[in-house]
Amino acid sequence: MVSKSTNKPVITNSSERFINRELSWLAFNERVLEEAANKRNPLLERINFLSISATNLDEFTMVRIAGLMDHIRLNSTLVSDDGLKPQEQLTRINERIRFITKQQQKIWNKLHHELSINGIKILEREALTAHEIKWLQDYFMENIFPVLTPIALDPAHPFPFLPNLGLAQLFLMSRGSRKQEQVVVIPLAHKLPRFIALPSASKKKSSNMRFIRLEDVIDLNLNVLFPRSQKSASTLMKIVRDSDLDIEDEADDLVRYFERAVKQRRRGRVIRIKIAMATPPELKQFIVSQMQVEKDDVVHAQGGMIGLSSLAEIYACDRPDLKFTPYSVRFPERIADYSGDYFAAIEAKDIVVHHPFESFDVVVQFLRQAARDKNVVSIKQTLYRTSQDSPIVQALIEAAEAGKSVTAVVELKARFDEEANIKWARDLERAGAQVVFGFVNLKTHSKVSLVTRRVEGKLRSYVHFGTGNYHPTTARVYTDLSFFTCDPLLCRDVAQLFNFLTGYAQPKSLAKIVIAPRGMRRELIKLIDAEIALAKSGKPAAIWAKMNSLVDVEIINALYKASQNNVKIQLIVRGICCLRPGVPGLSENIHVKSIVGRFLEHARIFCFSGGHALPSPQAKLYISSADWMPRNFDWRVEAMIPIENPTVHTQILSQIMVANIKDEKNSWNLLPDGSYKRVRATDKSFSAHEYFMNNPSLSGRGKALKKTKILSKNLYKLMKK
Repeated sequence: MVSKSTNKPVITNSSERFINRELSWLAFNERVLEEAANKRNPLLERINFLSISATNLDEFTMVRIAGLMDHIRLNSTLVSDDGLKPQEQLTRINERIRFITKQQQKIWNKLHHELSINGIKILEREALTAHEIKWLQDYFMENIFPVLTPIALDPAHPFPFLPNLGLAQLFLMSRGSRKQEQVVVIPLAHKLPRFIALPSASKKKSSNMRFIRLEDVIDLNLNVLFPRSQKSASTLMKIVRDSDLDIEDEADDLVRYFERAVKQRRRGRVIRIKIAMATPPELKQFIVSQMQVEKDDVVHAQGGMIGLSSLAEIYACDRPDLKFTPYSVRFPERIADYSGDYFAAIEAKDIVVHHPFESFDVVVQFLRQAARDKNVVSIKQTLYRTSQDSPIVQALIEAAEAGKSVTAVVELKARFDEEANIKWARDLERAGAQVVFGFVNLKTHSKVSLVTRRVEGKLRSYVHFGTGNYHPTTARVYTDLSFFTCDPLLCRDVAQLFNFLTGYAQPKSLAKIVIAPRGMRRELIKLIDAEIALAKSGKPAAIWAKMNSLVDVEIINALYKASQNNVKIQLIVRGICCLRPGVPGLSENIHVKSIVGRFLEHARIFCFSGGHALPSPQAKLYISSADWMPRNFDWRVEAMIPIENPTVHTQILSQIMVANIKDEKNSWNLLPDGSYKRVRATDKSFSAHEYFMNNPSLSGRGKALKKTKILSKNLYKLMKK
């Protein structure tokens, strides 16, 4: 088959057109792991990247592998977009995971050595002094012994329940003159620290830190736990359980249903067991039979440490010399120009705030002012994820207690945050807020606040749109955008969006915003097709887009069609990307890069040239809460917002997007075969993260547009080199 527009062969084989979703995610986690080996990063930051890669892999196993195993168990004939059956996918995934876990252990062994050189020692038992052993014996009796529950296994004591991600020690103990052996299990309580800090002999507290692992302290004190017994063999194990929740349409009370489901998740089916490499065969066989898993589901930690995610405790060490240099988070000048009056600042002109380089406190203070302003009549808010001590929720509670009408759309289906969201829902209800849980079969993923106040006898609304969650903690490391406006049409659209969420009233028409699951995919394909028409007519045609994941087949095929018609496409996709760039006759006009560095790229920005050379003030520009994935288009409530204010448009397109395209220091290029190649860089290479940390706030009032144009021109010159 030949394309009429290009006279080139059209690739129709699915495996040649698409990259496997799961393997693409694993490739992203490998890029995270590479940052743990990147010597440009400070030592403790490398430890943190290693911990994150381990946590990511656990979550992938809990959800994605669990799902594939369900398909295999049910003899599902479902085939992935790249043409693989569930068992074929699982085989390739397991092969890749074995490689990743081996790399994790190699990197850990190197980092372990570097920590020691830098005065942070994680000791084995043999390296302890007599004084330290005595101190640990006392520490064990006071802080560990009362919490442990050793369980000797026999017909009266079956294998104990181990919670998801739980660690346990298994001992083969012999006692008495006949040397009868018995298996004993000691679950390690989640609340106990994994690394025990030994008292320092140095007056300089941070100059020399010595730690020992919890399991080694227990092993050191076995004589207390098992007097008159001897250890024949031992191992440490970690289990990973199926943690996805199935949603029932007929659930009578969604809150109670999720409370039960979260509790059941802790007891989900065991998917993986990780054990020490030196585990004796008899103990491994015992684990397989007791946990009712296949031998292939038991993974050995090759010469390293089980539970690398707990290295977050080491990262918390007070060693600023081994971490990224702190930078000063800026407060938007526009707000300061109006003496902290958010409503006055928004009325003057639309505002964009670039997190984490500009403070997330802007969002918190906006809602606090709304809670305390006597003229505010109502606040409507979506909540997907937030922090445990959320100032956002506290502001909503304050507003409700002050008698304002407060509506909170709380998403119970935010994975791994279900319990926290149930708690916030109950706290809000007690304060008098109206709490709505959205749809049973749709996740409310859009990030929107709508404040309405009475001004000179009339109602005026103010909106905050976010590309990220209302989470002050993650806002320190996630790159996201906050957009504030009082545009009447946008405010009216948002009011209709909340009516849809609370009253299931689908809007007949929206003036500006585009929502999912009601037409976002269709609108994006329409925008892509418009670029194709421009290219055919000989006008400039280009698409720039930034997102976390690109999976949707219809969108990918539309991008392939655009490439075949000479539309120039630049994609910045941090994580999963199922599109194959640079394939002759299919995608030679598409370039895909991933940025992985100090901050987690999270903002979604979509730009369509409209017949003008990018970056152009006339281009169509949108920000969104949605990635280009089927789940976002079909199973989530999302919003895509046009950016029309000239200053904001220039800031997002000519600064943020240009800087991301220009970035070399944190970038990886996606190759046609699905692999990634790090961009060659030096210390002098351009870094988007460093650029935004070091440049002044651009949210000022009178001088903002001028400063924005100057910085954008300089950036564009860099990009052209």
